[in-house]
Amino acid sequence: MTDHLPILPVLIPFLAGLLLLALHDRPLALRRGLGLAALVLQIGASLALLQAVAGGDILVYRLGDWAAPWGIVLVADRLAAWMVLITNLLALFALVQASAGLDLRGRHFHVLFQMQLFGLAGAFLTGDLFNLFVFFEILLLASYGLLLHGGGAQRVKAGLHYVVLNLLGSSLFLLAAGLLYASLGSLNMADLAQRSASVAPENLGLARAGGLLLLGVFALKAALLPLHLWLPAAYANAPAAVAALFAIMTKVGAYAIVRSHTLLFGADAGPLANLFEPWLIPLALASLPLAALGALAVRSLGRLTAYLVILSLGNLLLAFSLGQAGIAAGLYYLPHSTFAAALLFLLGEAIARRRPFSADRLRVDADMPNLPLWGGLFFLAAVIMAGLPPFSGFLGKFLLLRAASGHDAMIWIWALVLISALLAIIALARAGSRLFFQTSVTEGRALAGTLPGSAASVHELVALFGLFGLILLLTLLAGPALEFTQATAEQLLQPALYRDAILNPAPVHSPGTAP
Repeated sequence: MTDHLPILPVLIPFLAGLLLLALHDRPLALRRGLGLAALVLQIGASLALLQAVAGGDILVYRLGDWAAPWGIVLVADRLAAWMVLITNLLALFALVQASAGLDLRGRHFHVLFQMQLFGLAGAFLTGDLFNLFVFFEILLLASYGLLLHGGGAQRVKAGLHYVVLNLLGSSLFLLAAGLLYASLGSLNMADLAQRSASVAPENLGLARAGGLLLLGVFALKAALLPLHLWLPAAYANAPAAVAALFAIMTKVGAYAIVRSHTLLFGADAGPLANLFEPWLIPLALASLPLAALGALAVRSLGRLTAYLVILSLGNLLLAFSLGQAGIAAGLYYLPHSTFAAALLFLLGEAIARRRPFSADRLRVDADMPNLPLWGGLFFLAAVIMAGLPPFSGFLGKFLLLRAASGHDAMIWIWALVLISALLAIIALARAGSRLFFQTSVTEGRALAGTLPGSAASVHELVALFGLFGLILLLTLLAGPALEFTQATAEQLLQPALYRDAILNPAPVHSPGTAP
């Protein structure tokens, strides 16, 4: 069974999506149940996969049993299994929230949701650059449908920008893959890593151009400065459950950067060694104050959360640029920032439904019903999102700053990380003040009390407290989690292990045959 584990996180959502498509005219309760059951199965498969690779094994699944580099391979190491598990845990609570009524707005919501998970799992597990492009396209096509779900002029406008920029990114991805194939003769990641160390001098320029184009494409997916402009409008206008799932989408770009940075262009890549290094720290550092200032300038909770997503990506890419200790810190911070952003997106929609005039805009409105509940939840979410103690975000940022000790840019790193964190705290405090203290008690308290959906629904509370529970679990299990991320960082910085697992697998002996 272990031999087939790498394909299960890809196969389960794909088959679930096909089944849900066939049942598109069946009762919604049945489709909801199937979607949730498929996600539970995916979480189980993800946990089994993580357990299988936790000891350092790298599992390779050869589709069609074709040997690499000619065949398609799925590769599960610690990093891939970590990302797949984070994705499925996040998706569970996003789907719970969507089942409160969002899935009523279109027959194919659950199909698109499963196809999104199919694309995400494939992107994390593929061992081939072209198939990374294919899975990118699958998850992006599904995300277009999810973003536009429910319609509306603002959503369509934001979706148009999102589609156009990502189509441009896809075109550049194909060009980058073509340049790398022309210069190195392969698209299998392990084979590319092996060939990059001995690239011919006449092909070096093409290979460098292809690698830097890849960085640009991945930076666009990760919303890294200056390719971030599509994200605030797209995430702020998406339905909350969709925006919560999209919190992992930017991490796909971050994953692709750290995978390429360590495997394809690592220290032993010869003339292509450390190709990304001169770019990552400056771009990540520049993203921090820009995102923090954007969070201060916006006038709605959705856009505030979107800019904080960009801020967290700056911290994450900065960590990935700081060697083994930084990568370990970043991999611990990654699930925290993902769950925290999803929590704030879901909470923002809950608050918006209880403000009759302003929704999530940061201006005076009627006093909300159940104000202590929603005010308390917002305070908790703000503390988590800002990375304040005692939660895991504080530990992640502390480890990031410690990893920067002794670095040539240490002063800049410390200054910009701390200043941007302070600005994020101010932005969240201002938002809380305007949402919960600058209210008009005399104007519309009765109206607020009769708002549709003003009572807290089971779906809302399960989704919100479920995400909070994941963050609390990450905090309480910080020791084992950090041991795992440190081992993952160590494995990433030994690309020969990845190459050998794919290109030089141990021979398989039939029963009764001597090895």
